[in-house]
Parts: sequence; structure tokens; C-alpha cells
Amino acid sequence: MRRALLLLPFLAALPATARADGRRDHERARAALAAGEIRPLAALLAEVERRYLGTVIETELERDDGRWVYEVKVLPPSGRVFELKFDAATGALLRSRGPVQERP
Repeated sequence: MRRALLLLPFLAALPATARADGRRDHERARAALAAGEIRPLAALLAEVERRYLGTVIETELERDDGRWVYEVKVLPPSGRVFELKFDAATGALLRSRGPVQERP
């Protein structure tokens, strides 16, 4: 019981740390958009919906080798998720993984 009480302050601090990190990521993304370093996510998602079958279930913006990359996971009617990686500045498809299903 005593050990559990000693851990409470540490455990209580974890969500605040996670929120702070998430907030910084959000601020970095907004700054990159404002500086013209990346395209708006909404524009990219419209292109994904036009070109690929399925529903977007997850998106991420990350730095990869000094460039901004959008990672998009799509759930098609087949039920097998596929992943697309786009250059966030140009919208060019960099890589796909999984059973990609394009619209006819």
C-alpha cells in the first residue's frame, strides 16, 4: 500500500506530460503550415478520398530525414488496412504499404 501511495504523484504527472508533448507537436504542425512548409491536411485527405477506396482511419504528421511526411492509414471495403506516406510539402506519394485499393 505504501508503494502505491509513493507512485501516485508520479502517475498523476504523466497525463500532463503527454498533453504538453501533444500540444508542442500541434504547434509545430501549425507553424509548418503557416510557413508554407506543408500542405493543409484537408487538401491531402480530399485527394486520398478521390483516389483510393476506403475510409481514412488515422493520420500523422512527422519529420523523416529532415522532411515533413503525412502518414495516412486507410480501411478499404476488404477490411485490410493499407498505409500511404506523402511528402507533406508537395503531396507526392512516397510509399505505400499493404493492399492498396485505388478507385477505378
